[in-house]
Amino acid sequence: MDFALNEEQRLLDATLRGYLGEHLPLERLRALAETGTGFDEKLWQGLCELGLQGILVPERFGGSGLGVLDAAVAAEALGAAVAPVPFIGLAMATLAVLRAGTSAQQDAWLPRIADSEALFGVGFAGLAGQTGEATATLAEDGLTGRVTAALDCAMCSHLLVVLGDGRMAIVAADGPGVRMTPRRSLDRTCKVTDLVFDAAAAELLSAANARLETALRVLDAGRVLVAAGTLGAAQTMLDRAVAFAKERVQFGRVIGSFQGVKYMLADMVTMLEPCRGLVWYAAYAQDARDVQDAGPHEARLTACHAKAHLGDVAREVSRMATEAHGGMGFTDLLGLHFWFKRIAFNRQILGGPERCREEAAILQGWAT
Repeated sequence: MDFALNEEQRLLDATLRGYLGEHLPLERLRALAETGTGFDEKLWQGLCELGLQGILVPERFGGSGLGVLDAAVAAEALGAAVAPVPFIGLAMATLAVLRAGTSAQQDAWLPRIADSEALFGVGFAGLAGQTGEATATLAEDGLTGRVTAALDCAMCSHLLVVLGDGRMAIVAADGPGVRMTPRRSLDRTCKVTDLVFDAAAAELLSAANARLETALRVLDAGRVLVAAGTLGAAQTMLDRAVAFAKERVQFGRVIGSFQGVKYMLADMVTMLEPCRGLVWYAAYAQDARDVQDAGPHEARLTACHAKAHLGDVAREVSRMATEAHGGMGFTDLLGLHFWFKRIAFNRQILGGPERCREEAAILQGWAT
């Protein structure tokens, strides 16, 4: 089966990369990282004008009606630029409304997402393997408890909270009984937030018959998008290492002519290139699980493997790409650390490699 990108996906990729290349130069990225908000409102507005926020929203609600594979193409382009925008959280919230919301809830929320009126952060109270507190509970009086390290909450209007039993609820970010505290993270272009709820009003997405399976589908898609972003960031680090090796002169020769440097660059290519097919297939499986032979087991399994494998491979690529720059690679001047930190951040968010591999082993009957 051929998983090469089609013409529309190549156009999406080229459009996003062109826009980000023009509007997110290194100096702008450096200034945004200094603020530590993890969000560039102007950049996000521009991307919304291109339709990024509605990529997963069906056309009848004002979106593009595309799938997870298309969203993964977008996530890879965003990762390549380490763009400080809340795409993955919004994509997961969109899928949650699509898969667990009633018809009335879809009518209410999906047009608002497509029109950029609703911007979501996502917090998991279990399921994702996060560390820290995840004690949120939902009762008749509302949502109560804590969720640490919620994703994409900077400037969000609403929160999607996923409970350990698979129930998913929407909460107004500025509503009574909601307190959000930004947490300093390794990647200052991708903020995480601690959430505290005190009988906060919550709208339960109640249409899913198998709520745990539905919540895991949302998690699977999120992991694939994170893996795609990691792929984009690692590829940028590799490309920059190759470009540096072609221009840096030592002992009267460009360093790319040295056999040791050639081996280093070749190792990065051979590690990273197979990851592209893995991510694309994992994204394809998310879309195909209901309509073709790629069932839920395979979709879940490939999501776990893509997230785990990209986390490990990209970490090695980021290390080697930094070393290929010599001492310059460790300085702020080149800015490699932005991609290095995004890769490290993505490795742990929504479950680290160990957690994902454990889940994959359970799916395959190798562990309990």
